[in-house]
Amino acid sequence: MDVFEQWESEVRGYCRTFPTVFKKASNARQIDEAGRSYIDFFAGAGVLNFGHNNPRMKQALIDFINADGVAHSLDMFTDVKRAFIQAFAELILKPRGMTHKMQFTGPTGTNAVEAALKLARRVTGRRSVLAFSHGFHGMTLGSLACTANEYFRNAAGVPLEHVQRLSLEQPLDTLAAEMADSSSGYEKPAAILVEVIQAEGGVNVLSEDWLKALRAFARQVGALFIIDDIQVGCGRTGSYFSFDGMDLDPDIVCLAKGIGGFGTPLAMNLAKPEHDRHWSPGEHTGTFRGQGLSFVAGREALRYFEDETLMAEVRRKGAFMAEKLNDIARAHSGQNFEVRGRGMIQALDTHDGAFAKTVVSQCFDNGLLIGGCGTAGRVLKLMPPLTIPDDDLEKGLGILENALRSVVTAA
Repeated sequence: MDVFEQWESEVRGYCRTFPTVFKKASNARQIDEAGRSYIDFFAGAGVLNFGHNNPRMKQALIDFINADGVAHSLDMFTDVKRAFIQAFAELILKPRGMTHKMQFTGPTGTNAVEAALKLARRVTGRRSVLAFSHGFHGMTLGSLACTANEYFRNAAGVPLEHVQRLSLEQPLDTLAAEMADSSSGYEKPAAILVEVIQAEGGVNVLSEDWLKALRAFARQVGALFIIDDIQVGCGRTGSYFSFDGMDLDPDIVCLAKGIGGFGTPLAMNLAKPEHDRHWSPGEHTGTFRGQGLSFVAGREALRYFEDETLMAEVRRKGAFMAEKLNDIARAHSGQNFEVRGRGMIQALDTHDGAFAKTVVSQCFDNGLLIGGCGTAGRVLKLMPPLTIPDDDLEKGLGILENALRSVVTAA
């Protein structure tokens, strides 16, 4: 690994948690240069919902390349973009009664958030955004301003402005009254930006009742209601969107990570037509707004939503993961571990960042890739591919259980 040490930037991060050189990957397994196999409970932070080198996507990509398909097109029309849009509309939007327009932004989630904030400010004529403690929305300046993590914010080098921060599950009645009072000094927001499940923030699952109250509050103050579904969307929770069935009616939905299917970069905002029409042609642009490879793989990913087979499996596996984590928490009741999650994003809050880091390291040593999140990295986050075989899921949970037992015993 001397090449990386000599030439790659000090800003590199995940490789410090997983210090090996990976060479191959298939579904929920990664294999390093020494031939050692690792069960993947990280899955590219939600990018690889359908596994590494998904065979259906791989074949579709090979066919596309062999046919000299258009790999890069800015925002010009292509046959593969049309196929993706048609499938997304038929399988995802229309069954939910959604008429949202699809805006393909730059290739990562932070690009989607930036575009959503820009559009909300354009629609409302306001500047301020309401965001939440423990929220994570990206690393570029607008989305970073909405991100709560001090470590990330301190790297900005400039003031991160025009964001008001609220606590999770905070009662909203008083705030609504204050914003209605022209002498309160409160600035009405352009948007309210929220994650239904805060993934990087510690797998904090927000209650449906509070989310509905937040949506009502947004309407009351004339703000756009934006749901960042970048990490927990695309089937992760057991339905396509994390907010399915909650009647939240978001004005804008930010998507990325899993929609590219194969690990190819793709980010997209869904915006209600009455908001989308505020854009002028070319007013928000970017070089990589939906590459052909991403549309091909993303179209294959959407085939998993032609019926309920995969989502039923996600709910079953998610329940198994939660049950196993609760068993672990009960076995170490003196540690006050807390289990949180929905579907196949599950977490164990250890309340101790150093402890969690040691567990992550022991898991890696024993063939499991798992990451920490939340304050000081104290939360162990489990996000295996949705397609993980039961055997790998059980083995991975066993490795985690053994690592926890070892670290607790040594403490």
